[in-house]
Amino acid sequence: AMQHRAAPEGRPGAAAFAAAFLLISLFLLSQLTAETRFSAGGKLFAQPRFWPAIGVAGMSLFGIFHLWSAWKARQGDGLAEATVWLRALEYFVWFMAYVAAVPIGGYLLSTVLFTVLLALRQGYGTVRQLAAAALLGAGIVLVFKTALAVKIPGGALYDWLPSGLRSFMILNF
Repeated sequence: AMQHRAAPEGRPGAAAFAAAFLLISLFLLSQLTAETRFSAGGKLFAQPRFWPAIGVAGMSLFGIFHLWSAWKARQGDGLAEATVWLRALEYFVWFMAYVAAVPIGGYLLSTVLFTVLLALRQGYGTVRQLAAAALLGAGIVLVFKTALAVKIPGGALYDWLPSGLRSFMILNF
C-alpha cells in the first residue's frame, strides 16, 4: 500500500518558500504594463499583454492561497529551513571566484585548482581523491577548450610563457 505523505505546506520552510514565490509573482505583475503592450482594435486573445497577464495573475492568486495554507499548516522552524536554502548561495560565490580566476590564471589552471578546492570543500582529502579531482578538471578543459574549441581567453599568467608555448596554451588550454 502507498504511504501517505504530508502536503508540502506542512513542511518546515514552506511558508518562507510561499512568501518568496508570492513576492516574485507580485513583482512580475507590477512589471506587466512596462514589459507588455495592449494594442487598440485587436482581439482580446491576440493581445500581447493578455496571456502574460493571465499567467502572472494566476501565479499571484495561487501564491496568495499557497502562502495562506502554508502559514496555517506551518510546523517546525521555517527560518532554519530557509537558512539551509541560503547555504546553497555558497556555490554561487565559488562560481564567481572561479569566473574571476580564469582571466588571471587561465582556464586550465583555474579549472584544475577549483575542482581540487571544491573536492576539499566537500570533504574529499586523500591524495587519490584530489588527484581524481585534478584529472576531472583537466578533462573538462580538454573537452571544452581543446576538443570543442570553446573560445575562452587566455589568462594573464600565459603572458609569462615563451611565445611559442604561450600561443599553444592560449589556443588549446
